Amino acid sequence: MKGSALASNVRLRRIYEPASPDDGHRVLATRYWPRGIPKSAADEYTTKVAPSRDLLRQFKHEGLTWEQYVPRYLEEMQTESAQSDIKRLAEAARSGTITLMCICEDENRCHRSLLKQLMVEAAT
Repeated sequence: MKGSALASNVRLRRIYEPASPDDGHRVLATRYWPRGIPKSAADEYTTKVAPSRDLLRQFKHEGLTWEQYVPRYLEEMQTESAQSDIKRLAEAARSGTITLMCICEDENRCHRSLLKQLMVEAAT
Protein backbone atom coordinates (compact mmCIF):
# COMPACT_ATOMS: atom_id res chain seq x y z
CA MET A 1 0.00 0.00 0.00
CA LYS A 2 1.40 3.36 -0.99
CA GLY A 3 1.72 6.22 1.48
CA SER A 4 -1.25 8.15 0.10
CA ALA A 5 -3.54 5.13 0.44
CA LEU A 6 -2.30 4.55 3.96
CA ALA A 7 -2.84 8.23 4.77
CA SER A 8 -6.51 7.88 3.81
CA ASN A 9 -6.81 5.08 6.40
CA VAL A 10 -5.50 7.32 9.20
CA ARG A 11 -7.94 9.79 10.72
CA LEU A 12 -7.34 12.45 13.34
CA ARG A 13 -9.80 13.25 16.09
CA ARG A 14 -10.04 14.71 19.58
CA ILE A 15 -10.77 12.16 22.27
CA TYR A 16 -13.60 14.45 23.43
CA GLU A 17 -15.47 14.06 20.13
CA PRO A 18 -18.08 11.30 20.04
CA ALA A 19 -16.99 8.05 18.45
CA SER A 20 -18.03 7.49 14.86
CA PRO A 21 -18.73 4.13 13.19
CA ASP A 22 -16.05 4.90 10.58
CA ASP A 23 -13.31 5.55 13.18
CA GLY A 24 -12.01 2.01 12.94
CA HIS A 25 -9.37 1.25 15.58
CA ARG A 26 -9.27 4.21 18.00
CA VAL A 27 -5.78 4.95 19.34
CA LEU A 28 -5.25 7.51 22.10
CA ALA A 29 -1.63 8.75 21.96
CA THR A 30 -1.02 10.95 25.00
CA ARG A 31 1.27 11.04 28.04
CA TYR A 32 -1.67 11.57 30.38
CA TRP A 33 -5.08 9.91 30.32
CA PRO A 34 -7.58 12.78 29.81
CA ARG A 35 -9.82 13.64 32.75
CA GLY A 36 -13.41 12.53 32.50
CA ILE A 37 -12.83 10.14 29.61
CA PRO A 38 -13.81 6.49 30.18
CA LYS A 39 -11.31 3.78 29.21
CA SER A 40 -13.88 2.51 26.70
CA ALA A 41 -13.41 5.68 24.60
CA ALA A 42 -10.25 4.20 23.03
CA ASP A 43 -9.43 0.76 21.70
CA GLU A 44 -5.77 1.33 22.50
CA TYR A 45 -3.73 3.70 24.64
CA THR A 46 -0.07 4.40 23.90
CA THR A 47 2.40 6.82 25.42
CA LYS A 48 5.34 5.76 23.22
CA VAL A 49 4.42 8.09 20.34
CA ALA A 50 3.27 11.00 22.50
CA PRO A 51 5.54 13.96 23.25
CA SER A 52 7.50 13.77 26.50
CA ARG A 53 6.08 15.49 29.56
CA ASP A 54 8.93 18.01 29.40
CA LEU A 55 8.24 18.88 25.76
CA LEU A 56 4.51 19.15 26.44
CA ARG A 57 5.09 21.49 29.39
CA GLN A 58 7.37 23.72 27.34
CA PHE A 59 4.91 23.86 24.44
CA LYS A 60 1.72 24.32 26.47
CA HIS A 61 2.98 26.51 29.31
CA GLU A 62 6.42 27.94 28.65
CA GLY A 63 6.13 29.59 25.27
CA LEU A 64 7.80 27.02 23.01
CA THR A 65 6.51 27.79 19.50
CA TRP A 66 5.09 25.20 17.11
CA GLU A 67 8.10 25.75 14.85
CA GLN A 68 10.41 24.88 17.78
CA TYR A 69 8.19 22.02 18.95
CA VAL A 70 8.06 20.09 15.66
CA PRO A 71 11.77 19.17 15.32
CA ARG A 72 11.97 18.28 19.02
CA TYR A 73 8.95 15.98 18.76
CA LEU A 74 10.38 14.37 15.62
CA GLU A 75 13.68 13.85 17.43
CA GLU A 76 11.87 12.16 20.33
CA MET A 77 10.23 9.81 17.85
CA GLN A 78 13.62 8.43 16.81
CA THR A 79 13.84 6.16 19.88
CA GLU A 80 13.57 2.44 19.31
CA SER A 81 10.28 2.13 21.21
CA ALA A 82 8.70 5.05 19.31
CA GLN A 83 9.89 3.70 15.95
CA SER A 84 8.51 0.28 16.80
CA ASP A 85 5.11 1.75 17.69
CA ILE A 86 5.05 3.95 14.56
CA LYS A 87 5.75 0.92 12.36
CA ARG A 88 3.15 -1.18 14.19
CA LEU A 89 0.48 1.50 13.77
CA ALA A 90 1.40 1.99 10.10
CA GLU A 91 1.09 -1.75 9.54
CA ALA A 92 -2.34 -1.77 11.19
CA ALA A 93 -3.43 1.14 8.97
CA ARG A 94 -2.57 -0.93 5.90
CA SER A 95 -5.50 -3.22 6.60
CA GLY A 96 -8.05 -0.82 8.05
CA THR A 97 -8.92 2.56 9.43
CA ILE A 98 -7.09 3.92 12.46
CA THR A 99 -8.12 7.07 14.28
CA LEU A 100 -5.31 8.83 16.14
CA MET A 101 -6.63 10.77 19.10
CA CYS A 102 -5.33 13.39 21.50
CA ILE A 103 -6.82 16.21 23.58
CA CYS A 104 -5.57 19.09 21.40
CA GLU A 105 -8.23 21.23 19.72
CA ASP A 106 -6.20 22.12 16.63
CA GLU A 107 -5.06 18.98 14.83
CA ASN A 108 -2.68 21.06 12.69
CA ARG A 109 -0.75 22.07 15.82
CA CYS A 110 -0.85 18.69 17.51
CA HIS A 111 1.54 15.76 17.50
CA ARG A 112 -1.15 13.52 15.99
CA SER A 113 -0.73 15.27 12.62
CA LEU A 114 3.03 14.68 12.84
CA LEU A 115 2.48 11.08 13.92
CA LYS A 116 0.26 10.46 10.91
CA GLN A 117 3.04 11.70 8.62
CA LEU A 118 5.58 9.48 10.40
CA MET A 119 3.29 6.49 9.87
CA VAL A 120 2.95 7.30 6.15
CA GLU A 121 6.75 7.61 5.84
CA ALA A 122 7.25 4.32 7.72
CA ALA A 123 4.97 2.56 5.24
CA THR A 124 6.84 3.66 2.11
